Amino acid sequence: MLLVVLVIGVEEVIVVAAVEVVEVVVQVVVVVVVEVVVVVVVEVVLVVVVVVVVVVVVDVVLVEVVVVVVVVAVVVVVVVVVVVVVVVVVVVVVLVVVVVVVVVVVVVVVVAIVVVVVVVVVVVVEVVD
Repeated sequence: MLLVVLVIGVEEVIVVAAVEVVEVVVQVVVVVVVEVVVVVVVEVVLVVVVVVVVVVVVDVVLVEVVVVVVVVAVVVVVVVVVVVVVVVVVVVVVLVVVVVVVVVVVVVVVVAIVVVVVVVVVVVVEVVD
């Protein structure tokens, strides 16, 4: 009976750990998406502001405006790519840490079950003798 209770306990611990992993993954993905969207929106707004300032204030010809827009767009793409790469690396590191924690918890629970089973067997053997 005790072994059945222990096995049910282990299953509950594994289910809870899995739910925690899913919650963390969802939170990380939401944060990543929000950060990337914010960065892209901010960069696009900056490009528009730069183009408007160049056209209105400096009053340059169309070719120079196109050159400025292309340069700013390249900078925007590079910045967004760098941000996305950094965010993906952070997500991978967080997921690795979460998986390691879940594995450690499961190993600790299994070791605890083995210890309890050994103690129960020793007690039963002592009582029988």
